[in-house]
Amino acid sequence: MTTEQTAILRLRDVAKGFVIHLQGGLAIPVVANVSFEVRAGECVVLGGPSGIGKSSILKMVYGNYRIDRGEALVADGGEVVDIASAMPRRLIGLRRTTIGYVSQFLRAIPRVSARDIVAEPAMAQGMGEVEARAKAGELLARLNLPERLWSLPPATFSGGEQQRVNIARGFIAEHPLLLLDEPTASLDAVNRAVVVGLIADKKAAGTAILGIFHDEDVRERVADRIVDVSGFAAHGEAAA
Repeated sequence: MTTEQTAILRLRDVAKGFVIHLQGGLAIPVVANVSFEVRAGECVVLGGPSGIGKSSILKMVYGNYRIDRGEALVADGGEVVDIASAMPRRLIGLRRTTIGYVSQFLRAIPRVSARDIVAEPAMAQGMGEVEARAKAGELLARLNLPERLWSLPPATFSGGEQQRVNIARGFIAEHPLLLLDEPTASLDAVNRAVVVGLIADKKAAGTAILGIFHDEDVRERVADRIVDVSGFAAHGEAAA
């Protein structure tokens, strides 16, 4: 089977809703019947207006949101794991070895330097500390973060600087599946172009990418396919 034919992620009839307990258990449906796949070496972009459920789909795949119905099947080596029914320990393992995630915001760790924050996922996959810190420096330099900031905790960085640390952390490890939630939202044109290049490198290495990009230029440059989430709107269906 060729790289392009290998499905790393398959969603089958996935549904999600929220229950507002402070309003008498009001059920708010989000998405229903979500079905698509992401193959190795391609970038699938979730499209549709804000609030339609794009980020919710990413969070379900990563295991942050419970899946109410359906399957989210992830290829993990020779095994296929259903995120919908996986135990917490299995999800933690998948995040270390198989599923990477770049959110819109960096969760800064107090007193830990930017370079060490970036290096940590590579070290968790078995890379030596010296090599991981060197690779972290290469990524931070590529993303135009000044070297004088590498040894500092990023809590006081600007939003754009924090996001570059966040991107470097997400791209340093070798995850077969990479989830991107608006990675370029806080970046200028120069660094948006860097991210486009990083995505191209990951695709060439066989990584499957599922992402959200509101920047139309970036979306057109990285997307192999666009899945319109409007087609999965729950339209009043009660949450399971």
